[in-house]
Amino acid sequence: MKIKMILTTVLATVTLALSAQQSKNTKVVLITLDGFRWQELFTGADPLLVANEKYVNDSTELKELFWRKTAEERRDALLPFFWSKLAKTGQLHGNRSLGSKVDLTNKMWFSYPGYNEILSGLADDERIDSNAKINNPNTTVLEIANKTNKYKGKVAAFGSWDVFPYIVNEERSGVPVNAGFEIAKGNNLTDREKFLNELQPKVPSPWGTVRLDAFTHYYALETMKKDHPELVYIAYGETDDFAHDGDYEAYLKSAHATDTMIKELWNFTQQDKFYKNNTTFIITTDHGRGTDPLDTWRSHGGDIKGANGVWMILFGKGVSAEGELKIDEQLYTNQIAPSILKLLKINPDVNKMPGKPLNIGGN
Repeated sequence: MKIKMILTTVLATVTLALSAQQSKNTKVVLITLDGFRWQELFTGADPLLVANEKYVNDSTELKELFWRKTAEERRDALLPFFWSKLAKTGQLHGNRSLGSKVDLTNKMWFSYPGYNEILSGLADDERIDSNAKINNPNTTVLEIANKTNKYKGKVAAFGSWDVFPYIVNEERSGVPVNAGFEIAKGNNLTDREKFLNELQPKVPSPWGTVRLDAFTHYYALETMKKDHPELVYIAYGETDDFAHDGDYEAYLKSAHATDTMIKELWNFTQQDKFYKNNTTFIITTDHGRGTDPLDTWRSHGGDIKGANGVWMILFGKGVSAEGELKIDEQLYTNQIAPSILKLLKINPDVNKMPGKPLNIGGN
């Protein structure tokens, strides 16, 4: 009997120690806004587009919502969480007007190559040259983490675009990817997940391959509440598709809604003991868009001038509060993957990537 009690005590002690160690690990939330331009991020609604009848149905409403006299006021109106909170506590890179540049290293300048670069830390223009549903031959940071004993089963990905299971190579990596029009699966679904599963098929999306971002967001948030993954990737998609549609009104409203969703994620992590004061957020985009000629704001790709210009936002644990960077600097998207590995202390794989980790802290 005494031996049983001792074993039970030892087991409980080990469990508590492992739980305590796990809670100390830096958690990472990677977020992307598909095709969201640096111009709107840093200057708000575009004066050439906000009242342009070709791209806006109700310019009066849109101007009331997002038009202000100065660029600073316009960006505050469009992305209030970014500019009221993140500009004070984090870092915003990519305002090219101030000398801060963030660029892609791939030459394709569209989605799959962009996401591959973000997640694997390298450009692969020879093999990743389309948006076709082919399993990614490269290994992403999600897969690298999931193949370690430390993070196995603690990685999750969510995307609005139905190509993400292939980009993450769900089959090979073992990383669960809820993307496109997939529903939540499992035996322990929350009431909200069950509701989302019922609602999603009843709410038509404007596109055949991309669901509305609210579903992606709340599937991700429910998983974070329930399972507490330590590396989470959330890929919002609406901004790119509304831009391709030439709907500037919906493009801005979607960006504004995403700002609200990211605020909700941040507030949750600061109320949850597992994530509180121990989570680093990285937000970026897979590609830029054009500006001149004006209609190229709808487009991107290697032949669209300016589509290589992107941005990144860092905040949370280990990130110094530098706000909007107003210095000459050159960063690249391929630096994100090694930065995540460094944060997670998966150090052997950091040096295998061409990009240099960003100057953010870790454990």
